[in-house]
Amino acid sequence: MTAPLTHRRVLAIALPIVLSNATVPLLGAVDTAVVGQLGLAAPIGAVGVGAIILGTFYWFFGFLRMGTSGMVAQSRGAGDHPEVAAHLVRALIVAGIAGLVLIIASPALFGLGFWATPASEEVEGYARTYLSIRIWGAPATIALYALNGWLIAMEKTKGVMILQLWQNGLNVLLDLWFVLGLGWGVGGVASATLIAEWTGLALALWLCRSAFTQGYWRDKARIFDRLALRKTFGANTDIMIRSVALQATFTAFVLTSPAFGDITLAANQVLLQFLEITAYALDGFAFAAEALVGAAVGAARRHDIRRAAVLTSEWGVGGAVLLGAVFWFAGPAIIDIMTTSPEVRAEARTFLFWAAMSPAIGIAAWMFDGIYIGAMATRDMRNMMLVSGVIYAVAAVLLVPAFGNHGLWGALMVSFIARGVTMALKYPALERRANY
Repeated sequence: MTAPLTHRRVLAIALPIVLSNATVPLLGAVDTAVVGQLGLAAPIGAVGVGAIILGTFYWFFGFLRMGTSGMVAQSRGAGDHPEVAAHLVRALIVAGIAGLVLIIASPALFGLGFWATPASEEVEGYARTYLSIRIWGAPATIALYALNGWLIAMEKTKGVMILQLWQNGLNVLLDLWFVLGLGWGVGGVASATLIAEWTGLALALWLCRSAFTQGYWRDKARIFDRLALRKTFGANTDIMIRSVALQATFTAFVLTSPAFGDITLAANQVLLQFLEITAYALDGFAFAAEALVGAAVGAARRHDIRRAAVLTSEWGVGGAVLLGAVFWFAGPAIIDIMTTSPEVRAEARTFLFWAAMSPAIGIAAWMFDGIYIGAMATRDMRNMMLVSGVIYAVAAVLLVPAFGNHGLWGALMVSFIARGVTMALKYPALERRANY
């Protein structure tokens, strides 16, 4: 018997995600803070540039997390247990191949990334060291997308929390040891992350062991079924295009920042940690929407689709308001923890209000992402992201020349609003198309 849709059920799914996801950007903040103790702007900017270049390529495969979550949730809602396992196996096969391709192609890919990054020679040198180490974690990182998506769809979010606490806790400890203890600098930050990624993969496979206990994962005919593969390919292609367009927005933001100098680049990197904290923390409620909306669609319960969307969004909005207030009042102290550079501290304070506004401005986009993924309305999500990307580009062209870094942050906020509004306009069609 399916559990009723209540606030208690929403929180049972969301709270472990909120707690665990908050540690992901906090890890980025620790990376920034650790290299910030060197008292130089270049290492901070290098970690930011290196992470965004690598993250750009990883986000090509972000569809594995979202696609796995949506498809598994619908199969689970329909009671199709063999397909629940098959979705995970298909995703892990893709992850292994993708990781190896990235390693082999990394020289060319990183060359392209640095060609597009107008950073100083000092920043680029540090960033190359960072990337040359981090790339060896590509297969593990991409596979973790699929494993996390499966756990979310199965409402096993305590497992996600355990996994994130392990990875990020180990990463922080190794950060402190490698950078402050052994003096490895930017290379130490990268090495800590690499070790955490591979140990995290081993733990995630153990947490998902129930997918492999009944033997469905060995059913080659099901796993490679042509109709299932075609459906999976279509949905994942839509999500990949959407993810690439979204990542392009943030990549453009970071790659534009060096034009204002190393100090502003470092300040933006510090403030992006606030935005990361926001996205990861509030995504907990979006992930709850994925699981609950997906299960409702799979079980053909129309009323539950809307109820799941409303219940999860209510909690998302409340969290956004609270987080924005924390950033506004505690932001200066957080900035001081992240860097010891007086120039970077002062510059980050100048633009802090943008980071404080971002939770309330972005919450609609993040919640609709979860709703659309659960319903597997991937084509609409893709199209609305492309429209929003064009709006962001126009806003940046108009605002950056006139207002500098303030204009760059303003254009980013415009993109959040555009995503929320366009998906809200398409939501009624999502309900109409669902199979009941």
